Amino acid sequence: MAFPAETERRVKRRALNVSGDHFRKVLDLTRLTPQIIDCFLKNDKEQARQLFNIVRSKEDEVDEAKRLVSRELAEIGAILLSREDFVRFTNLTSEIADFCEGVAFRLLEIMEHDWSVPLDIKEDLLRLSEAVLEAVLKLRETMMVLSYGSTKVMEKAKDVEIAERVVDELYRKLEIKLLSSHLDFPPLILLRDVLQLLEDSADKAEDAADAARILSFIM
Repeated sequence: MAFPAETERRVKRRALNVSGDHFRKVLDLTRLTPQIIDCFLKNDKEQARQLFNIVRSKEDEVDEAKRLVSRELAEIGAILLSREDFVRFTNLTSEIADFCEGVAFRLLEIMEHDWSVPLDIKEDLLRLSEAVLEAVLKLRETMMVLSYGSTKVMEKAKDVEIAERVVDELYRKLEIKLLSSHLDFPPLILLRDVLQLLEDSADKAEDAADAARILSFIM
């Protein structure tokens, strides 16, 4: 069954708008990660607790926005043949939010238990989180050009790949430093989880950029 071109354009724009709203909430949450790690570096427990509460609240907002995307796509129905690609993009970016909440939880637990962590590891962790945020910001730029054709999207998606490689390099160096640090077992395990969650966030940003590439061919 064929649909009028104007109808197709309208539903694509509608799907892009709700997906964009969801992603903005993911980005807002991701921005909090370096802030929490800065509290970890300074051992500012009170501010870390406040930020963690904000993270939990924003995670709820991300979940609600994800449900809205699903409802919108269900209402659009068969008019939009690419709705599964929008679902994939939304699911991937939602995982970034989940990972950031996991990072915040683990860091706060380390602080609450007064487990000692060397300053240089904290500083490297902050740099890693900033690199992850940069990858997500590059993903935002990719999404912002979805309406401008696949060539532009390809260019911006390449920037996400480059940012992800920076994260990967920082992650590997910090992982070796962490394992060589002779930390007590509890903070060692939690910090290794934190590193993995941060790297996974950048990986999901790269995967979402791939999903955006696919979307660009139908926008």
